[in-house]
Amino acid sequence: MSEKHAQEDIKLDPEDLANHAKLEAGDASKLPGDQSPEDGHGEPQPTRLYKRRWIIVFLFSSYSLCNSYQWIQYGIIGNIFMKFYNVEAFTIDWMSMIYMLTYIPLIFPVTWLLDKKGLRVIALVGTALNCVGTWIKVASVRPDLFAVTFLGQFCCSLAQVFILGMPSKIASVWFGSEEVSTACSIGVFGNQMGCAIGFLLPPILVPNVEDMDELAKHVKTMFYITAGVATFLFILVIFVFQERPKLPPTLAQASARSMPPEDYSYVASILRLLRNKPFVLLIVSYGLNVGCYYAVGTLLNRMIIERYPGEEVNAGRIGLTIVVAGMVGSLICGIWLDRTKTYKQTTLAVYIMTLVGMIIYTATLDQGLLWVVFITAGCLGFFMTGYLPLGFEFAAELTYPESEGTSSGLLNCSAQVFGIIFTICQGKIIDNFGTLAGNIFLCVFLLIGSVMTGLIKSDLRRQNANRLAKEEAERRMLEQDYGATTQISSQPQTPSSQA
Repeated sequence: MSEKHAQEDIKLDPEDLANHAKLEAGDASKLPGDQSPEDGHGEPQPTRLYKRRWIIVFLFSSYSLCNSYQWIQYGIIGNIFMKFYNVEAFTIDWMSMIYMLTYIPLIFPVTWLLDKKGLRVIALVGTALNCVGTWIKVASVRPDLFAVTFLGQFCCSLAQVFILGMPSKIASVWFGSEEVSTACSIGVFGNQMGCAIGFLLPPILVPNVEDMDELAKHVKTMFYITAGVATFLFILVIFVFQERPKLPPTLAQASARSMPPEDYSYVASILRLLRNKPFVLLIVSYGLNVGCYYAVGTLLNRMIIERYPGEEVNAGRIGLTIVVAGMVGSLICGIWLDRTKTYKQTTLAVYIMTLVGMIIYTATLDQGLLWVVFITAGCLGFFMTGYLPLGFEFAAELTYPESEGTSSGLLNCSAQVFGIIFTICQGKIIDNFGTLAGNIFLCVFLLIGSVMTGLIKSDLRRQNANRLAKEEAERRMLEQDYGATTQISSQPQTPSSQA
């Protein structure tokens, strides 16, 4: 892998001292050589930030976008697909819920595969499955081929398992300690942008026409566009996506790399996480919040059409407003966390504001003023979807040095479970008691989640590990300085110096 220093004694070398100063400051982007986690003197491995990290995170964000777009592709024009395939509303709801159901049993083997094979293998499998699913859908554009289109959606839901929990892992493997939250937000940004496009484009590409042949042409056009984009991104991942940088970006990541593979047990890691009480509270509270978001996204078409008939396009635009506002919230929260490190305080504040936003959205939905719904939906989205990267990053802090992929997988598994429960329950409540009762149902669980978030003990282990590593580097530098000074002062003076 990398070479170790061969010297036996510490020498007074200005370049070495400069390197230590960079290490102390947390800026080792220009340190020479590729060293092992500890060199011959037991000193920390140098760190470096590579420009390629931005290409990696934006490429991930792009193929995450392509996959998440398809999550809501059917639901936002559910009434049109019900007519085209001659199926019931609950069947169309399953085109969204299959994403959630598939995730629950498969996240554990996929997370194990991530720890064993790394990011590149996961990226290749995820984009390949997504590509295959899009082409299956292209072949399903006939009213009697609903089973085929469901198979295509199932393949895309399998791809999601290889995508959804990766942002925090990519951020930790590639980015410095002062930018991990921003990088994680960019990774989540792609997922949110895909949802936004999923709300916006299908109502535009597939208008509600009565001629079934014309409708089939519109559906096929939409599927062809998706398949072309998915294929292009799969090719990019093959040639561009890299496993990890040559040198680690942080001292904490260098420490994680130094752990021998035989010392790591996936099952033991899961058990340690489930014994971590603050993290368990976060698992449940995160699941409640994101599960509500999944239910709102899946049932948004029914909510709007019930009160505003014929407004399929505006239903999509309201969904777009929710997600775009959430993308802004995600980026702002990511930058805020990198600057302040106030993980619990920020998470709790955003959670409470999500509850407030849901109450206001619920109160205004039945007022008959569509422009007001746009505003209140945007406020809800800013906090509800802005919460997504906060959960990932707070989990990474609470669970360090456990794998970020494992902690993110557990969070997402909780979200999928609650997403299925909330979608089914709220759908039934809407059918029997109306939209207002269904939204009040979600508000109750957001209140419970807010209380649980307030009970989480803030134990920022990753930040503490970086701080201790820097302090150790500083201590070693001071010891080296002291030893060098002693060595110089003990040398015999020359005659000229005596004069």
